Amino acid sequence: MSNKILEVKNLVTGYQGKDGFMKPVDGVSFDIEKGETICIVGESGSGKSVTSMSIMRLVEFENGRILDGQILFCGEELSKKSNEEMRQIRGSKISMIFQEPLTALNPVFTIGKQITEAILFHRSMGKKEAWLRAEELVRLVGISDPKQRLKQYPHELSGGMRQRAMIAIALASEPDLLIADEPTTALDVTIEAQILELLRSLREERGMSIMLITHDIGVAAEMANRIIIMYAGKVMEVAETKDLFDQPLHPYSKGLLESVPRMDGERGVPLKSISGSIPRLNEVPPGCRFSPRCPFVTDKCHKQEPALEKRGTRQVACWHVDELFEKDLLAIKTEGGVPIES
Repeated sequence: MSNKILEVKNLVTGYQGKDGFMKPVDGVSFDIEKGETICIVGESGSGKSVTSMSIMRLVEFENGRILDGQILFCGEELSKKSNEEMRQIRGSKISMIFQEPLTALNPVFTIGKQITEAILFHRSMGKKEAWLRAEELVRLVGISDPKQRLKQYPHELSGGMRQRAMIAIALASEPDLLIADEPTTALDVTIEAQILELLRSLREERGMSIMLITHDIGVAAEMANRIIIMYAGKVMEVAETKDLFDQPLHPYSKGLLESVPRMDGERGVPLKSISGSIPRLNEVPPGCRFSPRCPFVTDKCHKQEPALEKRGTRQVACWHVDELFEKDLLAIKTEGGVPIES
């Protein structure tokens, strides 16, 4: 019996824009196991959020549509579900936390009204029982004085409190999969740490799977069992977190890691950065999409697009991964120019 709760296979999602029809998600494949946290990492414009919206079947409302591929949730094909069937799944079996809670929460209803509405829609219980359940959820996500907080409107809460309220709504029906789209972007580092710790404890207590979308590789290091690196609508690398940080195989993954400040880094040395910028959707280059920015680029990279292929326990899409991998192995096995015995 498969332990995979979600399988995304060759997903292609397109949008009709003013510059023509574009595909922000183009052949994306990955899976999530039960109780696992995966992080999708990449710069803005990589297709991370559109991937999550496609899984939730929400792109139809944003001038887009799923063009190809499969989205299997517990073995069921979501892309073939009717809108009514998807409404029963959203918030019940799959919940989502959006990046900015102030825009996701309804400003004219109290927090209590919005949480109880989610409970009543997916659970068979009366209003009084739903309100008591809302108090439990608010307390669970670390909001003090739940009776008072439930009576307040979104604008009366701090950013951290609003995000906790969003998490409470997402947990109202005890979902099997929680999708969190940049849940800590607008928060300061102290509140960010608290929200991440909350998500981690909820996963451990409830055994749910988490799909976390972030541009912060440091957040991924702290939260993920596995990391998926996306660039310009494509998956570049999939690896267990420790393996990725020990030895990134894709040049883009390597560039992302080298751009992160390190506590043990040499003082006064400027951080490395990836030259150039991510391409616009209507200006995607032929061949490898990262080729204009890649320090290891060759003519083949400009002409042919590499497939996402298995390399041991991970996957990577790069024409030169074998030679780069050999160079990294040599560097690891050598200290001060002297070979280290295996």
